[in-house]
Amino acid sequence: MLIFGCGYLGERLAFRWREMGNPTHTVARRTQRLNELKAAGFSPILADVTRPETLCHLPPAETVVFGVARNRELGDSWHATYVSGLSAVLDAVSNTVRRFIYISSSGVYGQKDGSWVDEQSPCHPATEGGKYCWEAEQCLAQHPVGKRSIVVRLAGIYGPGRVPRRQALSNRQTIKAARQGFVNLIHVDDAVEAIVAAANSENLPSIYNVSDGHPVKREDYFRELCRLYHLSEPTFAAPDPDSAAALRSASNKRLNNARLLNELGVTLRFPDYCEGLANIVATERGDVS
Repeated sequence: MLIFGCGYLGERLAFRWREMGNPTHTVARRTQRLNELKAAGFSPILADVTRPETLCHLPPAETVVFGVARNRELGDSWHATYVSGLSAVLDAVSNTVRRFIYISSSGVYGQKDGSWVDEQSPCHPATEGGKYCWEAEQCLAQHPVGKRSIVVRLAGIYGPGRVPRRQALSNRQTIKAARQGFVNLIHVDDAVEAIVAAANSENLPSIYNVSDGHPVKREDYFRELCRLYHLSEPTFAAPDPDSAAALRSASNKRLNNARLLNELGVTLRFPDYCEGLANIVATERGDVS
């Protein structure tokens, strides 16, 4: 196993595969991150997807996961990371990889009417992230490795240490978003299990929506979050019409995850956001080991 992008999701995936007895290589682009992965017991590789010359000495791997995010601190462009970076990795691993998993985003869908979308629904992304994920998916499809690939379109990830907008609510900040729009979520542990299942799938190439399948109105999500953390009721305001927040807020769709459940046989530990958030809060309070 070879993982590009060992952040919040990728590191947990690496631990999961190691638990299963699978030799797993992680890739880091910075020395600090390299040392952190070493401290976690991995033998990381120093390489940068935006510099193809650093990809010349990768270990052979049958399964490769690409989940690299743009590093704003380093001034990465969207295209250099999501498209050119992906292309460079595809060329570097093409001789050994049997299964390539690309971590995409549900942002590739652009529906604004609250309709249900599945993997066959048209993609008309509105945000920059969604647009470049969609371009990356096309890059993968056109590459020879694309025939051996699985695209995972992730809903919004949450989990321990990553509860969307919790700090903003704690600070009593106004949420600049449409209160009635649907949001789609997936607990990080369930996202990991979905990728593990995808790595074992023989349905190549394939695309899967990775979501808990229970979209929630934005205001209901925030109200539940406030209830669990004993915070004041959330307040909402329209975002600046020219802002990235406005584009995200305009998205209004409901992800169908039937293919994930039926084709990959994934059983979700947290089938809706209420169970997932409640578990996080209980863990933080020491009620769950």
